[in-house]
Amino acid sequence: MSSVADQYTYRVGWSEEDSSHVSNCLEFPSLAAHGNSPEKALHEIKKVVAASVRWMKKNREVIPEPFGRREFRGSLTLRVPPEVHRELAIKSAEQGVSINQYILSRVSRH
Repeated sequence: MSSVADQYTYRVGWSEEDSSHVSNCLEFPSLAAHGNSPEKALHEIKKVVAASVRWMKKNREVIPEPFGRREFRGSLTLRVPPEVHRELAIKSAEQGVSINQYILSRVSRH
């Protein structure tokens, strides 16, 4: 049986400063947990998230919706300074694509 904590988005990385693995929940950016392995760090953050959700329910606070349940339209509005807009227009023209296509090609690189 899965818990509500299993529905959230997690990241685990190594912290040289802490000499341990550190896990975070993207929907709860202020929460973190440590572990001596990635699996242990993930297990610990899920416990912290589950406890936080229980506490928030008890106190009738708004609980963040998991990214997996959110609907995204596929469009966004981006405001940039005029000089950045000009540079984007030049770069996209050099590549023969629209500004939208140019930005999409830049942000979709991993």
